[in-house]
Amino acid sequence: MRITAVTCVKNEGPFLLEWIAFNRLLGVTDFLFYSNDCTDGTDALLDALAAGPEEAFGHVVHLPNPAKGRNYQMEALKDAARRPIVKRADWVWIADVDEFLNIHVGDHTIPALIAACGDPQAISVSFQFFANCGVDGFHDRPVIEQFTRSHNPDLWCDQTAIEVKSLMRRDFPLKYFGAHRPFFREDLPRENMPVWTDGAGRRVPHKFLIAANPRRIRKFPAHGARRFATLNHYALRSLDSYLVKNDRGDVNRENRAFDDSYWRERNDPAWEDLSIQRYVPALRAALDKMKEDPNIRALHANCVRLHKAKRDELMAQPAYAQMYHHLKALPTQPPTEYALMQELGLAS
Repeated sequence: MRITAVTCVKNEGPFLLEWIAFNRLLGVTDFLFYSNDCTDGTDALLDALAAGPEEAFGHVVHLPNPAKGRNYQMEALKDAARRPIVKRADWVWIADVDEFLNIHVGDHTIPALIAACGDPQAISVSFQFFANCGVDGFHDRPVIEQFTRSHNPDLWCDQTAIEVKSLMRRDFPLKYFGAHRPFFREDLPRENMPVWTDGAGRRVPHKFLIAANPRRIRKFPAHGARRFATLNHYALRSLDSYLVKNDRGDVNRENRAFDDSYWRERNDPAWEDLSIQRYVPALRAALDKMKEDPNIRALHANCVRLHKAKRDELMAQPAYAQMYHHLKALPTQPPTEYALMQELGLAS
């Protein structure tokens, strides 16, 4: 089975090897990366991985993002749909480098998830947002090992409907790829609509299927939806890395900043979830194997160096130093919960 992962990156150099190694453990065979305006060695590392042997790194294709300043991710996904690496895939997985598909069934691979869901044409897996966990400094070790706490998986802030990312089978009646879910044409006959499940093998809600609910076009209730798989989203990572992320901006949309509401909404440590730790021993072994290539090891080390240097550069600026200390001092309750606590006199 050929499984192609498609992603857009900007200044994600220190995290690339982990994401590739992890996805290869899941059964991903091919990787299509689009990068833009990288200053931390991301592009050089991707070029080296693309030039390296497939048995060592998977089949990696690295392309410049084709966007002309409107919407980086959507223009890249439009381009991806016509690429041979995507067209020949049995399944396509569209995700970001801070997102890790945590599979709870069988041998914990994508083929096991597909089998558990009954081999549908699409599977949409619910997010679980992992908190910063009080980690201030960047450490060059697996992200999935460092961050172990999240919100209640069934409830994010005050919402029961939580965003998803989707796997698509080759015969999905595709109109276009979305960042969170694929779309088919509006006039598709009912009998030709795709078989589409959540991460528990249940049919997705009909309004989600046909994109009929604008408020839930890319999400549905998470309760019971993660029996077979969860999408662990490490949107914050360390406070150091969050500063660098804030400086970088959003790889998917131009001129989007990450203010403290983004941090507060995702920094809820109420729930401990260690299930993804099952992958750590194999992941560490895979990373060590990748770094046996001296060029890859050196390029990764350079990304780490530049990531730390960017953090130091930002902390020398009063605005970023203030942001750092402001975020560090914020309560870990999400805004809606904290507001209720204040109303009840349980928080100052």
